[in-house]
Amino acid sequence: MNLRTLRYFVAIADAGSFTAAAVAVSVAQPALTRQMRDLEADLGVQLFQRSARGVRLTQDGATLYESAGRMLAEATRVRLALDAGSADQAATVVLGVTPTLTRVLLPGVFERVHCDLAGVRLVVREAFTPQLMEGLERGLVDMAVVTNPAAHRALAQQPLLVEPFALVASAARGLPELVSPTELGKLPVLMTGLHRGIVERALAPLGAQLQVEAEIDSVDAIRELVLQGSWATVMPVSVFKDAPPGRLTLSQISGAQVNRLLVVATRIERASNSALAVVNDVVRAEAEKLRAAGVFGF
Repeated sequence: MNLRTLRYFVAIADAGSFTAAAVAVSVAQPALTRQMRDLEADLGVQLFQRSARGVRLTQDGATLYESAGRMLAEATRVRLALDAGSADQAATVVLGVTPTLTRVLLPGVFERVHCDLAGVRLVVREAFTPQLMEGLERGLVDMAVVTNPAAHRALAQQPLLVEPFALVASAARGLPELVSPTELGKLPVLMTGLHRGIVERALAPLGAQLQVEAEIDSVDAIRELVLQGSWATVMPVSVFKDAPPGRLTLSQISGAQVNRLLVVATRIERASNSALAVVNDVVRAEAEKLRAAGVFGF
């Protein structure tokens, strides 16, 4: 078992399929399959449950996944320390994060980098996905956690997780926990332009439409208006997971795949940079911790 094999294993677990992981790590799928077969034989356990829809971790696989994250982060930290030579030569990483994730993901990432990684200086930029992708292309951002990005030949994109959207409104409205696209269309909502596009594309095959009362490109403003009780919105579930208990209802939308794919994007020519690698490991570990705690799901 070596670090490269562990990285491949983590990539498969994150992507949920050998095909998607092969693209993410730029390795031919047969080679990736062979690596995992050898790893399972070496450990004497089955790591993945395979089906026509992809793969998921077994109990043994989940145990290895948790340990692999720590081992990869430590290995990268050591490599970073050797590259930097000393804390005085700390490498700066400019991390871009979308507005819906800064409140949820950033605190844990920042604390981990600040406390444990003396060789890294983290700078954070908050912006919507199109601006972050442009920043990556222009070299203004080193790494970004973005939503449903378009393919870009100069950028490496690695899946992080899939998060559902919810219809969010005051609990006093008495909305059910499950609403149909038709019922959703009868309710005036506040939306950001980016989220509106994601939701409307998901509803279009069903012939359903949003009734957008206003388009406000400020997640915090919409969140505050919804918390005040007069308005509703459709947003990723994590945006409202820290709301006061009993204050809001987060309703699932039935019959439609209304979700977003979170992706870690970097410039391809910097993919082997040690500082970026260690921050990538920290971001993934924090995302997995939050996912396990239910922050990214109903």
